[in-house]
Amino acid sequence: MANKQEINPRIAYGEALLDLARSNRNIIALDADLCASTQSVQIENNLPEQFCEMGISEANMVSTAAGLSLCGKIPFVHSFAVFVVGRSFDQIRQGVCLPNLNVKIVGSSAGLSDFGDGATHQSFEDIALMRVLPNMTVLAPVDAVEVQKVVRAAAAIEGPVYIRLNRNDMQIVTGPATQFEVGKPLLLSEGRDVSICVNGITASMGLAASELLDKHGVSARVVNFSTIKPLDEVAVRSALAGTRAVVTVEEHSVIGGLGSAILECMSEAPLPTVRIGITDRYGQSAHDYGQLLQHYGLTAEAIVSAVMKVA
Repeated sequence: MANKQEINPRIAYGEALLDLARSNRNIIALDADLCASTQSVQIENNLPEQFCEMGISEANMVSTAAGLSLCGKIPFVHSFAVFVVGRSFDQIRQGVCLPNLNVKIVGSSAGLSDFGDGATHQSFEDIALMRVLPNMTVLAPVDAVEVQKVVRAAAAIEGPVYIRLNRNDMQIVTGPATQFEVGKPLLLSEGRDVSICVNGITASMGLAASELLDKHGVSARVVNFSTIKPLDEVAVRSALAGTRAVVTVEEHSVIGGLGSAILECMSEAPLPTVRIGITDRYGQSAHDYGQLLQHYGLTAEAIVSAVMKVA
């Protein structure tokens, strides 16, 4: 259960990458002129020989990373999610995933979390674009504690990895002893009536919704999916087994993201399912993050409403 403490996942990411890079000199951080935001600045400040500032040139950055990987390095490339995925898709597809190179792509300020800069800086399609690529692993850590485990897991994978990070403080819902295993869902709270599938910022919403649903006599299970690809289909079906409906919640388009991945896993034994996420639209700017989450229906109350329709 969440402990209500909030920590910024970007800070945790920078610290974890620095710790890993100190013990593994093959790790190289590349950034597209956003290192203070992505927190690859931790490498620049402490291990400058393991840092490359590439300027506002994401496609070249990814191609450079591909070359570094061929020399035995483990490059981590950084930019806002919307830029590192969108501007570099051809290079990621052709130069990284096709030859299955050992490149880690870190998309910061994902989803609505860059609330002030609006549609051009908000990524609702990054997971869909990355999960469609063969050889790509797609990870969306649930909190700052898990971010540290995800960084280590990504470095240990021999092949392309996409890590999606939020810009804002996030509630801690796991602990140091909580196991993270690529491809496996994680039970956050028990429940027998409906399964609420979450990741990233939506985990705390799901847990809050579960508490609200208890007052309505509905027992909601909350299951975290920090891995969107690959997913162990047997483990997914097991995690949802025994409940009579599913609600998926994601800070991403409902097309091609977590909800789609869950439905694909359940296709042979489907359950009534409601997907909560960004409908087929772009973002917008706001005074704060909470305003956008409310506007796009990413709240505990919205989850409760969806659950009551299917439970």
